[in-house]
Amino acid sequence: MIHQLIFARPKPGMSEPDFQDYWLKVHAVRYASKIPQIRRYLIGTRIDAGVPEPDPLFSGVAEIWLSNEEEQLASLQSKEFLEGARVDEPRWAAFWATLGLDTTGHVLLEGPPLQRQPSGIKLYLLLKRREGIPLQAFRRYLLEVHGPLGLQLPGLRRYLQCHVRDGFYAVGEARFDAVEQLWFDDVEALTRMRKSSQYREAFEPDSKLIAEDRYRLAMAVREHWIIGPDAR
Repeated sequence: MIHQLIFARPKPGMSEPDFQDYWLKVHAVRYASKIPQIRRYLIGTRIDAGVPEPDPLFSGVAEIWLSNEEEQLASLQSKEFLEGARVDEPRWAAFWATLGLDTTGHVLLEGPPLQRQPSGIKLYLLLKRREGIPLQAFRRYLLEVHGPLGLQLPGLRRYLQCHVRDGFYAVGEARFDAVEQLWFDDVEALTRMRKSSQYREAFEPDSKLIAEDRYRLAMAVREHWIIGPDAR
């Protein structure tokens, strides 16, 4: 299963609320969800949750699940994409600033059953490994060392690591190597976690140990299922 993450921001002159509203109510419903190969489809809209973002690069993210590479290629060749979603994108998104990552998901904490209308919030942490660290070693470290530190964070409800797939390294380096996803009940729970000793003395320093600090990005969102949580 390919777990695709697409980070986007508004086109010039469009406000973040209008951007998010168009994505949810127009683009997702009229265009992207019509692509038949998409098995599940989720949009995360950025919220102000006290996460350090002096100049946010993105205002939202789409998560798309596809069965395999063949289905992904078919989706990009489909009429629904070529004459629908692709044509609509410049109407609301700064497509030149869009970041797409194909990943493989690793569930470290499954958490409670997924709900059609989620009530909590989610934190994305984008990581690029430090120079000199082999990719496979970085992936193992995330799962075997860094992941267990994440599981100790107070208030954590669900934890997923998305590792960027090998295809993104065919002709060079991927912009990011992994995206962590951590779920919490609300903004207050996220704030308490970031003030905790588990975060400040273990999880955050360990992240800085293995990832380039200038490429570490964080974004808190609210989730909106378009297709799912059950696959179609």
